[in-house]
Amino acid sequence: MQESTAEVVVCGAGIAGIAAAYHLTVRHGMRNVLLVDELPVFSLTSDKSTECYRNWWPGPGDAMVGLMNRSIDIMEDLARQSANCFNLNRRGYLFVTADRDRIPAFRNAALEAAGLGSGPLRCHEGPPGQAAYSPAPAQGYERQPTGADLITDRELIRHHFPYLSESTVAVLHPRRCGWFSAQQLAMHMLEQSRERGLRLLQARVEGVEVSDNRIAAVRLGGGAAPTRVPTRTFVNAAGPFAPHVARMIGVDLPVHYELHVKVAFHDHLRAVGRDAPLLIWTDPAPLPWSEEERSVLAASEDTRYLLRVFPSGVHARPEGGSDSDVVLILWTYDSKPVEPLFPFAFDPHYPEIAMRGLAVMVPGMQAYFGHMPKPVSDGGYYAKTRENRPLIGPLPVEGAYIIGALSGYGLMAACGAGELLAAHLTGGSLPHYASAFTLDRYHDPAYQKLLAGWDKTGQL
Repeated sequence: MQESTAEVVVCGAGIAGIAAAYHLTVRHGMRNVLLVDELPVFSLTSDKSTECYRNWWPGPGDAMVGLMNRSIDIMEDLARQSANCFNLNRRGYLFVTADRDRIPAFRNAALEAAGLGSGPLRCHEGPPGQAAYSPAPAQGYERQPTGADLITDRELIRHHFPYLSESTVAVLHPRRCGWFSAQQLAMHMLEQSRERGLRLLQARVEGVEVSDNRIAAVRLGGGAAPTRVPTRTFVNAAGPFAPHVARMIGVDLPVHYELHVKVAFHDHLRAVGRDAPLLIWTDPAPLPWSEEERSVLAASEDTRYLLRVFPSGVHARPEGGSDSDVVLILWTYDSKPVEPLFPFAFDPHYPEIAMRGLAVMVPGMQAYFGHMPKPVSDGGYYAKTRENRPLIGPLPVEGAYIIGALSGYGLMAACGAGELLAAHLTGGSLPHYASAFTLDRYHDPAYQKLLAGWDKTGQL
């Protein structure tokens, strides 16, 4: 069996593994790091995202906001260093409602976010003397406000967001949010890491050897002859396969999976404004069908579910530059836990469900009813802990680490999570939020009490 040593072996070349490798090699100067994946880099779930980011996170505590603010800091630094090669923007997220009773919830969410470190709330209700609303530019990220803008002046909403339903009564616009080219960010970090000595190997991790509760070696297979890599440090960044890899060292991870699918199509009628933020409809609603369509759907048990009231949360954004007409839509109306299977199957009605759901918020989409442009659908699995916070830090086997359970925020969290993982691994100073993401938190009585409170308030 062939052997080659490594100071650190990172299993998984998605965005989490690449970010971990970047911080170990570029920021900490390690010269013998091996990144292993049996698939091409950035190809399983990392490239299936809507590529958005935000520092807008609920509590309890400010751990998630702290991690995301730091991750965005790093992304902005990388953008400055690379002439923004991954097209980071700051368009924001736009939560939209047609329900006046939801306005206090918008305000409370913004005040909570401000208290956790997301930035101040600015209200735009119409009377003179209030702070002027500053629209987000389509490109760039510098010199933009943080916090959020709550707009309840309907004329102001129509002026800045004319594509929204006329029933819209309020929008909440968190500002340190936007999107970027995840592929370009990943390749930028990977190239810099390889210049600093990172080795990339397309192979399968078939086993991890443990001696006296200490990592001893990693066994690889696939492609060339099986290889044994003696190492004292192993990083599990295997995404949806992280629990499987953890079991190789006798560790169970408290992780479950949800399948999330997105659809892309050519919006040749430009129903969605090309300068739009990420649009999110916050009201449950039935899908818009004609009476004839409702009658046909009601006649079959297979399609009757299409007549129910669907949950809130359909979201969409324009993709590409001003010369593009592509729109991305994502709507997780079914979030039941599943086992990850590849290739996966999803609801064949999903593209039309997503389009019709978006039409509630953006009525211009109704022009596509009955003749939707050919959609392209893909997706991946969110690997989630029960409280939807990541796992970053040491595992019970000495020399073993985890960077995973990044759910639907892997791309936006990766830079901060990679830095945190590297600090754990190298013995560096840890930020205040570090303990909120370790596996050890589940053995902390205070955290168990916190989880019980989470359950009672239905925030999971």
